[in-house]
Parts: sequence; structure tokens; C-alpha cells
Amino acid sequence: MNIPLNSLGLPKAPADTRVVVAMSGGVDSSVVAAMLAEEGYDVVGVTLQLYDHGAALAKKGACCAGQDIHDARRVAETMGFPHYVLDYENTFREAVIDEFADAYLAGATPVPCIRCNERVKFKDLLATAKDLEADCMATGHYIQRKLGENGPELHSAADPNRDQSYFLFSTTPEQLAFLRFPLGHLASKAETRALATRYGLAVADKPDSQDICFVPNGNYAAVIEKLRPNAAEPGEIVDLDGNVLGGHKGVIHYTVGQRRGLGIGGLEDPLYVVKLDPDTRRVVVGPKEALLTRVVPLREINWLGDEPFESRTQWPVLVRVRSTRPPREAVIRPLSATEAEVELLNPEEGVSPGQACVFYSPDSTRILGGGWIWKGL
Repeated sequence: MNIPLNSLGLPKAPADTRVVVAMSGGVDSSVVAAMLAEEGYDVVGVTLQLYDHGAALAKKGACCAGQDIHDARRVAETMGFPHYVLDYENTFREAVIDEFADAYLAGATPVPCIRCNERVKFKDLLATAKDLEADCMATGHYIQRKLGENGPELHSAADPNRDQSYFLFSTTPEQLAFLRFPLGHLASKAETRALATRYGLAVADKPDSQDICFVPNGNYAAVIEKLRPNAAEPGEIVDLDGNVLGGHKGVIHYTVGQRRGLGIGGLEDPLYVVKLDPDTRRVVVGPKEALLTRVVPLREINWLGDEPFESRTQWPVLVRVRSTRPPREAVIRPLSATEAEVELLNPEEGVSPGQACVFYSPDSTRILGGGWIWKGL
């Protein structure tokens, strides 16, 4: 007897299908949990406490803080499913925060949200979901999972303004088999909020979180100085020829592409941060054209294509080198299973070590993986 597939693509009745929902306390994951509970699934809500609860309580708009745990619990009570809070502070500090600080000290511009998905939510939490005998795990991310000829594929969200593919490129095929993203097909955030209102959820009008959860008010330097007390050592601001133009109070206060706040006035043409050299404690500045990059070295590549990554000498793709940039035409040249060189057909400004480079199919919405930008820039 063939049992029809349920809405999560599993051959079971919803009541016999256990789904762990990763609940941040925001409207997106709350709607996912409520939607699945209403459809009759055996929903278990899990919220991760990722950093100091006391410090978090004072900060609005941060994910996984004290208020967010309370909000997630209220949603679970409203919809009548169990909810658990797991203490992941040590894991989060070791897997995400420490690397974030060290990357800045090394002159890179990290993306901790990707590492959190990769090392905490889609690794440890996913393992916990399996321990709870779940059939799958659902999240509120705006991305689509579609079944292709060779299994599940990752695709951009239907709403390009909400698409989170840049932050999820490191999702592996094995993880993708177990994950579900019920919001990826929605046309707008307004639809999500309308669903929250329909389910009677108190978070329906809750604002979206803006900052990295452990960085209050977007002040990265203050967080890094707290984690690494010797981080803010002064140094020189120099031009491309090494001429000293001024001084600074620590490399951690600068990012590649930055123009404002350099403290070197009186120059005719605007200057931009072109490179950070933590070894010499120098901030290198230059004209805007010095920011242009054509060849981007990558490592830690996660490949989601159907053919093996090294089966071709090059792959024509679209790539995104920052979360806020549109995908651009490029060619990937594999150097190994996890390293490659990407050539941008049109040079981009402000390509920085520590950022991700995400690969997109040139003729569909499919995400083909990505890697981390490193040295040589």
C-alpha cells in the first residue's frame, strides 16, 4: 500500500511525523511551528540559548536572547506543543564567537551567522533533533528545498528581498535531506506576518532582528576588545606606496571598502581601506579603483552540484561575494575538492577575506554551494 507523501514530503500521516522546529522567538520560526502544529504534525519546539542570558535581556532585537526565549515559549503554549530551551553557550562561544574575534584580529571580515548555521544549528541542533526521534527539522529561513533528479536541492527564496541563501551555502546534502524550510515559497514577509496574526501569535508584529545577536548596536570593535583585551593596538594608516598618512587606534576598527571615519582629512581624492595588515598593524588605503578584485581565492568549499566539483576544469556560474550584492557572472576553477579560484567577469569592489562567496546556477534558482574568501587580497 502506497502512503501518500505529506506536506513535508514524508510517507506518513502528519500525526505520525515528528518535526523539531528551531525557534528563535521571532515571527518566522514561530509561524513555521504554528503552521505545522495546525496541520497536525507532532511538533517539538527547541530554542537555543546561545550567550549570556543576563546580558541578553537588556538587548532588544537580538536573536536567542531572554525575551526571545519567552516569546518562543508563549507560541508553544498558544499552539499546544512542547518546547525546550537548550544551553548552547559554550558551543556557541567556541564555534562562533571565538572565531569571529580571531578573524577580525587577522584582518578579515567574518560572517558569524553562516558559522552559526553550519556549526550549531545544522550540526548540534540537528543531531539533537535526531536524538528526539524527529523525522525532520524545520526552520524559518527564507530558502527553498526542492527535489531534483539526484535528491534534494537548495534554491533561492521566492521573495528576493528575504532570500537567505548567502547564509546557508554550507548546508551539506546530508543535512538538506533532513531539513525543511516551509516559508521559502512565500512571496513576501507580509504573508508571514498575516499568518502569525491568523494563528493568534503575540509575535505577529515583532520587529526583525537587525544585528548579529552577540554584537549590541553593531559595535563589533567593543565586543572584540572585550574578548581580546590587547586587540586595539595603535598603528599607521599608509597609502599603497607605504607612505604614512596618519595613525589609528586598532585594525579591528576598520573593514575593507570603508571610506568614512579614517581620520585623514585634507586630501583631494577620497580614500578607501584597501587592505588590513594585522602583523604590521597597518591600515592600507587607496583610491576606489584599488578596491577592484577580479580573482578571488576560496577554501572550505561546500559543493552542491550534481557532478563532482573536480570533474570539470571550470564552472560558469553566478556568484555573490557579499550578502548585500546581487549575483554576478563568474567562472570557478577547482584546485582541489575544497579549494578554488573564482574569476569575476566584471571586477567587484571591496571583496574581503572572511566573507563568503556563494555559487548560483546561471539558468535556475539553484544554489550550487560556496566557499570562504581568504588570503591574497
